Amino acid sequence: MAQPTRLFNRGFVSLMFTQFFGAVNDNLLKGVLSFAVAAGGIWANKLGEGGQAYVGMCLTVPFILLSGIAGQLADRTSKQWITLLVKVAEVGIALVGLLAFLLGNIWIALFAMLLLAAQSAFFGPAKYGMIPEIVRDRDLSQANGSINMATNIAVIAGTILSGPVYTLMDPASAGAGAPLAEARPSVPGLALLIIALVGLGASVFIPRLVAMNPGLRIDWNPFRPYFGALRDMSRSSLLLVAIAWAFFYLIGMLALLVLPDYRDLLHVTPVEASYLLGTLGIAIGLGSVGAGLISGKHIEPRLIPVGAVGMTLFFVLLGTLPLHYGTVMALLLGAGIFAGFYIVPLQALLQHLSPADERGRFLGTANAMSFVASTLASLIFLVARSQFGLPSNRVFLICAALACVGSGVLIWRLRRLITDPAVRQSNGAAPHA
Repeated sequence: MAQPTRLFNRGFVSLMFTQFFGAVNDNLLKGVLSFAVAAGGIWANKLGEGGQAYVGMCLTVPFILLSGIAGQLADRTSKQWITLLVKVAEVGIALVGLLAFLLGNIWIALFAMLLLAAQSAFFGPAKYGMIPEIVRDRDLSQANGSINMATNIAVIAGTILSGPVYTLMDPASAGAGAPLAEARPSVPGLALLIIALVGLGASVFIPRLVAMNPGLRIDWNPFRPYFGALRDMSRSSLLLVAIAWAFFYLIGMLALLVLPDYRDLLHVTPVEASYLLGTLGIAIGLGSVGAGLISGKHIEPRLIPVGAVGMTLFFVLLGTLPLHYGTVMALLLGAGIFAGFYIVPLQALLQHLSPADERGRFLGTANAMSFVASTLASLIFLVARSQFGLPSNRVFLICAALACVGSGVLIWRLRRLITDPAVRQSNGAAPHA
C-alpha cells in the first residue's frame, strides 16, 4: 500500500478519533470506579484501603494475558478490521456497565472494566502497528506525538468527566454545602454507551489495510508468544527500549492511583479531584506534541534523559511540598510535560526498530510489558497504603526514585542508541526483516 502524502490524512485522523473515544471510555469508567472505592466513596467499604489499586489491576491484567495473541492477530489480519471489531465489542461492554450501575453492583462494574481492558488489549497492537501503514515514514515522530496528544486529551476528558458523572450517581459526594439532588445511577452507563457508539462511528472511516503476515499461525497460549518475541527483541536494542517504555507505565500508573486520594488530602470534591487528573493528562499531551515538534522529521532519543530528569524533580516536589491545590496542579503540569518528552521518542523507536511483518507481535509484547509494569504499580500502591500506611502524596517519592534509578540504569544501557547520529537522522523507516 502506497503511503499517504501528508500526516493528517483521512486514515490517521480517523485513527486519532477512534483512539480518542476509546481512551475516554477507559478513563471514564476507571475514574468513576476509583472515586466509588476510594475513601468516602459509595463502595469504599467493599475493597478496603487503597481499593483503587484493584480497579487499576482490572485495567492491566487483561493486557498481560491477551497482548501476545493480539499482536499476532495484528500481523495476520488487517489492523483496520480488528479495530472495527473491537469498537463493536465496546458497545456491548458499555451495556454491561450500564447494567452494573443500574443494579449498584460493584462486581459487575469491575467485570465491565475487565472487558473494556480486554477489547483495548486487542486494539493496542493494531493501533500502534497501523501508524507506519497510514503515515509517511518521516512523519513517525510527529504522528506519535499527535496520537499521544489525542490520547491525553481523551484522558483529560474521561477523568474530568468522571467527577461530575460520579457526583450524579452519588450526589452526597458534592459536599455539605451543595443541594442534595436525586441519585442517577444510570448516568455512568449511558455515558459509556454514547461514547462507544461515537467511537464506532469514527472507526468506519479508517481505510482498508492489507494483512502484513497473512500466513502466520496463531499461538493461542497467552504466554508462549512473549518468550519468542522477547528472544528476538533481545538481538537488538529493541528489548531495552521496550523495558524503558514499560518503566514509564510503572511510574505513570503509580501517579494516577495517587490522585483520587487528593479528594481527602485536599478536602475537595470529586469534580475538583478530577481536574488534577485532567491536568496531568493535558501536560503529558503538551509534552508529547512538544517532543514531536522538537523531533521534526526525525527521531530524537536525546529527549529521553531530559524527560527522566524532569519527572524525577517534579515527583520529589509533589512528595515533599505542603499540600495546596494550586501547587499540586502546577507540579503535575511540569511532571506531565517531561513525561511526554520521555515517552514519544521511545514509542517512535519501538516502531522504527520493529520489522514490518513482525511489528504487531513486537508491539503486542511491549504492550504486555507496559501492563505488567502497571500491575506492579498497583501492587506497590496497595502495599504502600494498606501495609505501611504511607500517605498517598508520599507515594510520589516512590515515583521519583523509580524515575531516577530505574530510568537512569536503562538510559545508561541505551546510551549508544540515544547518541547515535544515524538514529537521530533516521526518517523513521522500520528496518526490513
